[in-house]
Amino acid sequence: MSKNKVTSKTDNKDENSLEENTNIDQDTNTGEVNVDKNGDEDISIEQTVENQNKEIKELKDQLLRSLAESENLRKRTIKEIADAKKYSHIYFIRDLVSSVDNLQRALEAVPDDKSQLSEPIKNLVIGLEIVEKEILNTFEKHSLKQINPLGEKFDYNRHQAMFEVPTNEQEPGYVVEVSQKGYLLHDRLVRPAMVGISKKSEEETTEQNNKENEQK
Repeated sequence: MSKNKVTSKTDNKDENSLEENTNIDQDTNTGEVNVDKNGDEDISIEQTVENQNKEIKELKDQLLRSLAESENLRKRTIKEIADAKKYSHIYFIRDLVSSVDNLQRALEAVPDDKSQLSEPIKNLVIGLEIVEKEILNTFEKHSLKQINPLGEKFDYNRHQAMFEVPTNEQEPGYVVEVSQKGYLLHDRLVRPAMVGISKKSEEETTEQNNKENEQK
C-alpha cells in the first residue's frame, strides 16, 4: 500500500511538471506570436505613414502648380486688357491717317507765297493749316506720333525704302526724301514711313574704282 501511494504521488508530480512545462512552452510560443504580430503592425504603420506623406507631397506639388498657372493666367489677362486699351483702335487710326495724308498733300500744293492768292483762298488755306495743327496735337495727346525721318539714318523697323537716290551730299543709307509719313501708336508701328534713301553716285563709284585699279 505504501509503495503504491509513493508511486501515485510521483506520477502526480511528473504530470504536474509536464503541465507546467507545456504551459511555459505555450506562453513562450504565444509571446513569439505576439512579437511577430506587433512587428507586422509596426511595419504596416510605417508604410501607411510613408504613403500618406508621399500623397501629401504630390497634392502639395499639384497645388503649387495650380497656383502658378493661375498667377500666369492673371498676369496674361492683365497684359491683354492693357494692350486692348492701348491698341484696340489701331485699325481706325490706319484709316484716319490716310485722310490726314490727303489734307497735307493739299497744303503742300499751296505756294509758299500766299500774297498772290485771293483773300478767300488765303483764308481757306490758313483755316486748313489750323485744322492740320489741331489734328496733329490730338494725335500727340493720344500717343500717336508722326514719323518724318528726313535726314535720319534708315531704320528698317520704322521706314520702308521705296527707291534709292544717288547723291554725293549725303552718306549712303540716309533718308533723303519722304514720300509718305509714318505713324507710331505708343511703341507699336501703325504705318512705316515711305522713304527714299541715299546711295553713292555712279561718278563717285567710278572714281573710286579707277583709284583702286591704279593702286593695283
